[in-house]
Order: sequence, then C-alpha cells, then structure tokens
Amino acid sequence: MIKAMAEPPRINTKVPHPARVYDYWLGGKDNFEADRRAAEESSEIFPKTVESARACRAYLSRVVSYLTAEVGIRQFLDLGSGLPSGQNVHEVAQSIAPESRVVYVDNDPVVLLHAETLLASSPEGATGYIQADLRHPELVLPRAAEVLDFDKPVAVMLLAVMHFVSDAHDPAGVITKLMDGLPSGSYLAIGHHTADIYPELVEFARYLSELNPDFAATLRTKEQVTRLFAGLDLVEPGVVQISKWRPDSELTARAAAALWGGVARKP
Repeated sequence: MIKAMAEPPRINTKVPHPARVYDYWLGGKDNFEADRRAAEESSEIFPKTVESARACRAYLSRVVSYLTAEVGIRQFLDLGSGLPSGQNVHEVAQSIAPESRVVYVDNDPVVLLHAETLLASSPEGATGYIQADLRHPELVLPRAAEVLDFDKPVAVMLLAVMHFVSDAHDPAGVITKLMDGLPSGSYLAIGHHTADIYPELVEFARYLSELNPDFAATLRTKEQVTRLFAGLDLVEPGVVQISKWRPDSELTARAAAALWGGVARKP
C-alpha cells in the first residue's frame, strides 16, 4: 500500500482552496469560512454550480461502474482525486468487484490530511495514495506501480482536473505519457470544464482565479477536449456533456453540467 507520509501541511484557512470549495459544493464539511464564501459568491455568477458539481460526481460513478461491470477493468489510477466524498472510485469499483485496486493522486495538501479515507480498501482489493502533481507522469507511474500491475489494463481517471493544466504544461503530452506507460486495453476517462455549454463559466473561472491562483483554469472547447483522446478509441456516445454520458435516467440526462466528458480505450 502506498501512503504519503510527510509533515502535516501548512494550510492557509483564510484563502479559498479548490478541494475545499468543491467539498462545500458537494455538501461536505471539510471547508472553512473563506471556502464557503467563495463557493457561495461564485454560485451567484453561475447558479448551476452545485448541480454541475454533483453531476460530475454522478458521472464518476457511471464511468467506474461501466468500466468495472461491462469492460472488466480491475485497476484505476485517479488523478486529481480531491477530498474524499460519497462514492469514491474504490467504493464504486469494489462494490462490483471487491478485488479492484485503486491509486489516488493529488497534490493538494488538504487532501493529504484525509488520505486515510481513500485508503479504506476492501480486504480483497487495495488502494494507495500518492502526493504528486499529475503534470509529471514520470514521477507518478513508478509509484503507482507499487499497487497496480502495469502488465494488465488500467483505467486513468481525469475528472474535473485537466482545466488546471495550462496549455503551457501541454495537457495532451501529459496524457500521452500516462497512456504510453499502460498496456493495450487500458482506458482513459475525462471530464473537462468548458464555457461552450454555459458561457458564464468564463466569469466564474475568472472570479475564482482572482481569489487564489490555484484556481486558474483553462476552459476548453468540445473540439479541444476531443483532441485529448488522440490515438485512443472513443466508446459510445463519444465526447458529450457529462450528464448525457450513458445516463441512468431522464433526470440524470437533464442535469446541468459544465463539462465535456468521454471514455476511450487504448488499442
């Protein structure tokens, strides 16, 4: 089991933090006044914020369920995992296949404090947590290999995180390095914020980035998100608004979501 051990991180509770603000939107309690104020004020700019955040969490559950139950994936690498909440990747996967193995990766110091929750694996499976930056796959993959068997397919989860990877850090290159280290039959799942669906997300992102540079976001179009799957085989229905990716009900499909998403297989 990988477990990040380090000195307790220094946390500035007076500055809103992405992981804590998202936690608040999801109804969590691991947040402070500055996070709650930022969450509420940004929601005034984009009133569908909470619905979109919850739609993203529901998308995660559907993707993991599809990959586990229909495809037979038993290994997951969740990059940018964020603070633990209901229906984490290992909880969804292990509810279907208890032997599933999951490695979580995040560079937010707040997440490190809650890594124990992400390590609560079933006896048959395994989980790990790595404190690392997804922009450096060459550092992530060797440590993930302590829990995951890279001779067998792995599903890479990049949900609501790639907007934090600027064009200067070459998001397509990051993904290529990740997938090049995995065998044929592996999968990539993306959920990426966009202003295509709700234009007010531009002002929403600008407001949050002014509060904390850690919020600086690169919103990408559907075409740009689709290009991140280059060299992979998209599964139906392709790149769509995440609430419309294999929805389990009409209510799910109608949910507001400011993200494009898709799942693809490595040939």
